[in-house]
Amino acid sequence: MSADPLPPAARPDPPDPDTDPFGWLEDVVGDESLDWVRQRNEHAQQALGGADLTRTRAAVREVLDSDDRIPAVSLIGDHLYNFWRDAAHERGLWRRTTPDSYRSEDPAWETVLDLDALAEAEDESWVWHGASVLRPTPEQLAAGEPWRRALVDLSPGGSDADVTREFDLVEKRFVPAADGGFHRPLAKGGLAWADEDTVYAFTDLGEGTTTSSGYPRTVVLWRRGTELTSAPVVYEGSTDDMAVMGSRSRTPGFERDLVRRSIAFYRSETYLVEGVGTPGQELVRVDVPLSAETGLHREWLTIELREDWEVDGRTYPGGALLAVVLDDFLAGSRDLTVLFEPTPSTSLVGGAWTRHHLVVTVLEDVAHSAYTLTPPDLDAGDDTRSPWARGDLPVGGELLTVGVRAVSTVDSDDVWVTRSGYLEPTTLALATVVGAGEEPREPEVLKTAPAFFDASGMVAEQHFATSDDGTRVPYFVVGRSDLVRPADGSGPGTAPTLLYGYGGFEIPLLPGYSGTVGRAWLARGGVYVVANIRGGGEYGPSWHQAALREKRHRAYEDFAAVARDLVARGVTTPEHLGAQGGSNGGLLAGNMLTRYPELFGAVVIQVPLLDMRRYSHLLAGASWMAEYGDPDVPEDWDFLQTFSPYHRHDPAREYPPVLLTTSTKDDRVHPGHARKMAAKMLAAGQDVTYYENIEGGHGGAANNAQAAHMAALAWTFLHDRLS
Repeated sequence: MSADPLPPAARPDPPDPDTDPFGWLEDVVGDESLDWVRQRNEHAQQALGGADLTRTRAAVREVLDSDDRIPAVSLIGDHLYNFWRDAAHERGLWRRTTPDSYRSEDPAWETVLDLDALAEAEDESWVWHGASVLRPTPEQLAAGEPWRRALVDLSPGGSDADVTREFDLVEKRFVPAADGGFHRPLAKGGLAWADEDTVYAFTDLGEGTTTSSGYPRTVVLWRRGTELTSAPVVYEGSTDDMAVMGSRSRTPGFERDLVRRSIAFYRSETYLVEGVGTPGQELVRVDVPLSAETGLHREWLTIELREDWEVDGRTYPGGALLAVVLDDFLAGSRDLTVLFEPTPSTSLVGGAWTRHHLVVTVLEDVAHSAYTLTPPDLDAGDDTRSPWARGDLPVGGELLTVGVRAVSTVDSDDVWVTRSGYLEPTTLALATVVGAGEEPREPEVLKTAPAFFDASGMVAEQHFATSDDGTRVPYFVVGRSDLVRPADGSGPGTAPTLLYGYGGFEIPLLPGYSGTVGRAWLARGGVYVVANIRGGGEYGPSWHQAALREKRHRAYEDFAAVARDLVARGVTTPEHLGAQGGSNGGLLAGNMLTRYPELFGAVVIQVPLLDMRRYSHLLAGASWMAEYGDPDVPEDWDFLQTFSPYHRHDPAREYPPVLLTTSTKDDRVHPGHARKMAAKMLAAGQDVTYYENIEGGHGGAANNAQAAHMAALAWTFLHDRLS
């Protein structure tokens, strides 16, 4: 086992000891750093350990390990595959069953890969990162050949860096490298099937083959039985890019080779590769705005816009979804069909293709709905400019999140439909998408998750706060009715209330059932609040762009406005109100601490960014400069320092109690952010509790036991400080 959790390309530039007295804590596995971590972990255990922590951890672990959870499945050949963790399988099982068996109350599962056994045999703490399976050719399927070849991604301890190994689904074993099996060494990147003897490889191939963020910048075509380092280059990006990758679409009749170049977040290029791997290889760029996202399905190209696009005398708005026949587009046509156009209150969640239809999911004031679109039948002679027929998909509901995923984009029009609400356990249903004019079929409910807490007497509501610039900011409130709806004239409520947020990277926070939140917080008299602040994706790209870079303060003003609104409505008081966020949300929570300490009685900051002067020099930080700015550019540092909690910290100021948590093996957001902030506050004599999990990567935990412990620490801290 390697003592260093970071690949060489991800090791940070050293800090300046003259300007950062706590910079030594950036040495992830240095003896001095780890001694400090062990001391702080021991302090956290002493401060929070006890009967409450033990009970909460057990309650959370019971949810995470429950056999009654819904097994999420993917159809591969004749089987439904699922990855599963429980008390008996802490690393997890990759397993499969038949569709008929899955419909039963007690499906018969066949183990394909046992990660616990593998971890023990190899003395490595493997964490599942997923698998991709090669679709057989039509000729192979007609001959009855099975789906056999898989690429399995495994991470040591949960880091983003992982390995890829070829796996035989029939013999249920890894294919040894000595027998020609594909094995990718530890790095950030991956492999993608081209055919049964060829893969696209995008990974660390040695000096100069990764970006400044530690991701691959080179795509090669690796043939079975050859050395990876000698594979021919298909595409080479820039060191300043974010990452590149290659893939092959194997839809019969529409096989295509693709390279995607991520220049930065929200800026990318897609290339069609003609004659891949031959001397005459040519890359043809799909000529859409760099900020747009493209999708391919059979003959169709879809374009999701983030910004307005003026083309051929027409302007298509940011947030719109467009479609065109790919070959026509490549030939110069810009006769685009608008499939979705946003309004001030609506935004596109996404589109899911089945064989014949596109399911479009939309948010309206953060409420889900879905409908179907059927493109013109070009095989039947329809004009490419014919309208897409719209149909219904009866899957919506009040304050519910609806997820729609195709069972197969090649073979059927069935979709998996999940529904979940704060007080409504998740259901999984199977629906068949039909054409416009046909009566939509009620989805067949296959599985319903259990209720992990008693929700009787509880309500979930949506409210709106007004931010400093007059913007209406939605938020959800969940809890007992008498706490969420305090009686008029009764005075301020004192319910312990947790306000959670994220506000970045165009990611929306949506309603969803959490047995953990229910057991550890709601059932114990807490109120749970989720703020849909700017920077997220609740109202599409414009909502995100409203808090980019020098406008970042708007996200923090939005969150503070929700906090004030909760107090104004009599739900709670600042002494009983907590703030929580992780990753970019950890930066949010850090700004709540340093900008608005008077609004909160406790703050939980998890796997956070906090030092915005150093962030772009640490691990994947350089890839986020489109979101935050470049601290090495003086004009950018002028605004970055205004939301850098590490620099905003005032040793003489009074702050609410803080819990800071991170992971030693987080190779995305460097653990030095949390370490240094804790050390700085401790040196000022402030109330800080710090805990660092040795495993877990950016998720903070590598298995259910660790996840339960990390969650219990946060809930115990909040109960102790806010009740």
